[in-house]
Amino acid sequence: MVRKPVVATISKGGYLQGNGKGALPSPGGSQPPEPEQVVLKKKITLLRGISIITGTIIGAGIFISPKGVLQNTGSVGLSLIIWTACGVLSLFGALSYAELGTSIKKSGGHYTYILEVFGPLLAFVRVWVELLIIRPAATAVISLAFGRYILEPFFIQCEIPELAIKLITAVGITVVMVLNSMSVSWSARIQIFLTFCKLTAILIIIVPGVIQLIKGQTQHFKDAFSGRDASIMGLPLAFYYGMYAYAGWFYLNFVTEEVDNPEKTIPLAICISMVIVTVGYVLTNVAYFTTISADELLLSHAVAVTFSERLLGNFSLAVPIFVALSCFGSMNGGVFAVSRLFYVASREGHLPEILSMIHVRKHTPLPAVIVLHPLTMIMLFSGDLYSLLNFLSFARWLFIGLAVAGLIYLRYKRPDMHRPFKVPLFIPALFSFTCLFMVALSLYSDPFSTGIGFLITLTGVPAYYLFIVWDKKPRWFRRMSDRITRTLQIILEVVPEEDCCKL
Repeated sequence: MVRKPVVATISKGGYLQGNGKGALPSPGGSQPPEPEQVVLKKKITLLRGISIITGTIIGAGIFISPKGVLQNTGSVGLSLIIWTACGVLSLFGALSYAELGTSIKKSGGHYTYILEVFGPLLAFVRVWVELLIIRPAATAVISLAFGRYILEPFFIQCEIPELAIKLITAVGITVVMVLNSMSVSWSARIQIFLTFCKLTAILIIIVPGVIQLIKGQTQHFKDAFSGRDASIMGLPLAFYYGMYAYAGWFYLNFVTEEVDNPEKTIPLAICISMVIVTVGYVLTNVAYFTTISADELLLSHAVAVTFSERLLGNFSLAVPIFVALSCFGSMNGGVFAVSRLFYVASREGHLPEILSMIHVRKHTPLPAVIVLHPLTMIMLFSGDLYSLLNFLSFARWLFIGLAVAGLIYLRYKRPDMHRPFKVPLFIPALFSFTCLFMVALSLYSDPFSTGIGFLITLTGVPAYYLFIVWDKKPRWFRRMSDRITRTLQIILEVVPEEDCCKL
């Protein structure tokens, strides 16, 4: 079902292009009248862009367990420095993506930039592991946190049954998929609302923390750099945990073609979002330490809940609800953005053709959204999700590092390329070096998990030659693929985007 691109070369400007026209087939075999233009519309304004980035970055981690940084730094003071440094480093990556997004005005994020610089093989491998494992597993993990915390107020005196968590999680995943299938505007509006909920939850922690500081509750900051000495291996791992908490700054680049005035909106949305998130994360950690000692934080399974129980009394019951809404916002933003990655990869000929089609009335990439649903459900009810993410976390940073390194390559290879937003070269150089260093560190510190992830990633190479390069597939296979595509078009009421390659 994966088709060869119509044009299998990369021009100076570009990309592998699939055909961009199409009409919904008629059950009787006759062609319907020429439909009106069906395109993904530019509905992402500055506020919606900020909500996509901020709302996707801020998930469950900052509320549940920021102890990974503290464990590997050994002191309160150094952990706060790492949180700040990770925010700055993430800003560097985001600024690099702002240049890429305003220079290459195509949706798809990492995939598109790797395709442009390194060619179709690496780009296919990237989308292969994203579709089959990384995105379904990541969506299932954040959804499980949603399910657990939405149920917590109802199970105060007892343990929440695992089956109940998975059932409510399945409902949450389905709601997100339906929402993103039905309307771009409504999914964006709900994302704005959920982003305000996240910021409200952070303020609920920061404001009492500031009040504690005013009252002189600074005992946990005395000798802030004393404690267990950080090991040489510990500091890089602390950066890894911190960078994971900031992950999500790249999602606006997945929907570049739907951004209104991208040359201004993308850099502004990125800068504003990263300042909000970095300041919020650092102040939230400061607030925790006004009430909770380092040892207590390491023992807590949900730091925000522990903090609120000590300071907020009965109002602490609201905190799990805010955490659940925060997780739901991350689910919604992730599905909204990553579905565009699959849509673009299909349009370029690297995924089944049906995934590049748009609903004729709702103007949403319906197939690219719902393809995640069965894969996520499989992940949810089977296997060790956290091991899968550990196996493939190195792949995320490897490809992000390569995409940012591609920016440096394009500066020298195509110096005349139009760049409305341009960053100093030391920014992408430092960021790409850090990403590749983290990948090398994971190979050294956990060769087994990283090795398995590397092998899983390598399965994309034979898949590329089997599905993309090999063009002498049996006639029955091509006929079956065409029949399945036409049937799904009729059922889902979708057609290929018209003039999809025009900007």
